[in-house]
Amino acid sequence: MDYQTGFFYLFAAVLLFAGYRVITARNPVHAVLYLMLAFSQASALWLLLKAEFLGITLVLVYLGAVMVLFLFVVMMLDINMDSVRQGFWKHFPLAALLGAFVAAELIAVLWAGFPSVSGSPDAAGVGVNAANYSNTRELGLLLYTEYLYPIEVAAVILLVAMIAAIALTLRQRKDSKAINPSLQVHVRASDRLVVVPMGATQKAAPVAVESVTAEEGKKP
Repeated sequence: MDYQTGFFYLFAAVLLFAGYRVITARNPVHAVLYLMLAFSQASALWLLLKAEFLGITLVLVYLGAVMVLFLFVVMMLDINMDSVRQGFWKHFPLAALLGAFVAAELIAVLWAGFPSVSGSPDAAGVGVNAANYSNTRELGLLLYTEYLYPIEVAAVILLVAMIAAIALTLRQRKDSKAINPSLQVHVRASDRLVVVPMGATQKAAPVAVESVTAEEGKKP
């Protein structure tokens, strides 16, 4: 077994584990993080197949944009998972049956399609590239020359979307004791202290003159 086969089994095992944890994680934030891990492993598999464009697209689009926005949306919604999990095992047999049917359908389609694929590039109508040809280099030249401005516009839009998602998820904490400086600047003295005149509710007790004189005589 060569190193490519070893990396394939490694990435595939991590991908299956991450996909399993996506549907079994109790915390929705953890589920989104496991989904990001699954996409990264799928991108690595595309790179092993020398499909650099698909791998880079999977990282840039799904990991860099969609999954980050999904994460902020999950944090913003604050879903009560206890109510969502109610009735999970009740509908699990039907979901497992549908999942097995979809998996069998995919296996049948792929199994029928693999024998028709020839290993020769000329048989598929694709020319053989030179030995020093780099698909990644050609892709980079296209992205950063002909499609440079669309990529920059997309990056700015994604940045604005991330900032907006953060602003929407930022809630005011009730246990925070932060003070607004603008309120301190505009405060007035009359707002801080109010002197209220109050009449005496009880007269002072009379003090005997003799006792006061005796106490003053005792002082040195």
